[in-house]
Amino acid sequence: MTAKKTLKKYFGYDSFRDGQKELIDGIMAERDVLGIMPTGAGKSICFQIPALMMDGVVIVVSPLISLMKDQVHALNQAGIGAAFINSSLSDRQIYKALQNAANGLYKLVYVAPERLMTNGFLYFATKTKIPMVVVDEAHCISQWGNDFRPSYAEIPAFVAQLAHRPIVSAFTATATPRVRDDIIEKLALNKPMVTISGFDRPNLHFSIIKIGNKTSALLNFLEQRPKDAVGIVYCSTRKAVDEVRFVLFNEGYEVGRYHAGMGDDERRQSQEDFIYDRIKIMVATNAFGMGIDKSNVSFVVHYNMPKDIESYYQEAGRAGRDGTPANCLLLYTGKDSSTIRYFIEETDAMSTLDFVTRQEIKRQNFRRLEEIEGLCLTKDCLRGYILRYFGENPPENCGNCANCGAEFDEADITIEAQKIISCVARMRERFGIKMVVEVLMGVSNQKIRNFGLTELSTFGISQLSAIKLTEIVNHLISKGYLRKSDEQFSLLKLGKNYKGALQKDAKITMKTKSEIETTHHTPASYYAQAKRETVNKDVFDALKALRLQIATENRLPAFVVFSDATLVDMCKKMPQNMEQMLTVSGVGQVKAERYGKAFLEVILRFDGHTNK
Repeated sequence: MTAKKTLKKYFGYDSFRDGQKELIDGIMAERDVLGIMPTGAGKSICFQIPALMMDGVVIVVSPLISLMKDQVHALNQAGIGAAFINSSLSDRQIYKALQNAANGLYKLVYVAPERLMTNGFLYFATKTKIPMVVVDEAHCISQWGNDFRPSYAEIPAFVAQLAHRPIVSAFTATATPRVRDDIIEKLALNKPMVTISGFDRPNLHFSIIKIGNKTSALLNFLEQRPKDAVGIVYCSTRKAVDEVRFVLFNEGYEVGRYHAGMGDDERRQSQEDFIYDRIKIMVATNAFGMGIDKSNVSFVVHYNMPKDIESYYQEAGRAGRDGTPANCLLLYTGKDSSTIRYFIEETDAMSTLDFVTRQEIKRQNFRRLEEIEGLCLTKDCLRGYILRYFGENPPENCGNCANCGAEFDEADITIEAQKIISCVARMRERFGIKMVVEVLMGVSNQKIRNFGLTELSTFGISQLSAIKLTEIVNHLISKGYLRKSDEQFSLLKLGKNYKGALQKDAKITMKTKSEIETTHHTPASYYAQAKRETVNKDVFDALKALRLQIATENRLPAFVVFSDATLVDMCKKMPQNMEQMLTVSGVGQVKAERYGKAFLEVILRFDGHTNK
């Protein structure tokens, strides 16, 4: 059976997404591969299809229990034998799962990296035909990545223990060139085919609001969404998680929480409540969500700025995984930056590394922080900023982010920019933004007098407010005229483009709009609900009710039965028989046999093919 026919039979899709077919072809040609695809782009299909076409058991190394459970559930529902091995199972359950795999009952076995070198798993692996080892979230093996996990270093040793070297395929959502090279080297990939699919997720609508009252902004955002909308709110600290969850609970939302300060049982229960739609909103730290394959998440809110663009895009990408429109909102204040700088300096995660390496990783983390600060402050297209960070060349206007939907004026800031750059130079690049702004404004406090800064020609040279000057400074940083030093208390330095700004014919412009101080002044584009396809609501609601009933009876997450995108396609096509049901996107043969009749009965209760 061809890859395309396998896709249709088991997963119900007629065609592959960008990059999937190339990776599958590479694997089937017995080549190692490295696939870099954004969250929600369908990485799992790239190794699941080959696994179905290969002889033997494919091993999938995966970092989190939730990821394994979700994918194994989905595979079993599609009629594919699969199991997982991790700490949630007893020794007896692990023994039984490995016995079943050895007897050919499973095509894929998901395993935590910590389990690879255990005696029981090694015995199974050395006695079983393993055509491929898959490394999911492969950036975890790189100390230069945004989520380094030492346990991933065991993977090459495991592969070396096998009687015959299998194909090694590695997949990640975000990886800079340095991390890509590190993955290839650390996993000892053999002349791999490297495929980087487009990072764009066109179904996601991005908004970033620089605002003081985050609680009001969050509530305003949620008011624009249906009450049954499913979403995640990410916070940077446990305290913030508890506070935000308390506010949303008191506002009547079905909300849970997840962070490392909770007990294991409480965290597990909270996660299951979210997966099984018993709660609609999860408030969590970034400990929650890696590998969560929940297709009906329609929004992700970042209550605090993440540590870097890689983390932001991966977390935001948990919205709209089924391809339907979804919203991604980030709420930003300067305090977020200070918190992250503190974490970078104080983290003990790198305590096993040598001093030089630790310092280099810190510098890289500070550079990443500077990039996401630029994203939060830019008035240019948000999608374009993100895609350029990942090396793409997007159009200037995407038409599907808050900045592209807002109205800006183009202001000439050349004179003020030259004043700022000159001030940084005269202050010998020894101070941060706050001090530079105070000198420009002529603030004569004790600290400024002690450093003799009142004697500078740029002291008191600007008539602008601190807010406006800070905005221009950040704009100059984003354009390379200035930069921040790589340390906790970052100093303002001259950037690579500063000389061009000081020339006589220089012209520097910046998009401007009125300051956002309350949610009432925030443009509607920042809260806009992503436009979803219009279908017959009565039919859609009836199909959702049936899906929930089936999921409850079978103790499955609802999206594992059918995704929202599949229900939308049913509403559009209104199939009248099983043959037509098989044309619906996401309905494969096994699911059609299991559920097709029940869904047809619901559809046939409605009057035909009208989509009102």
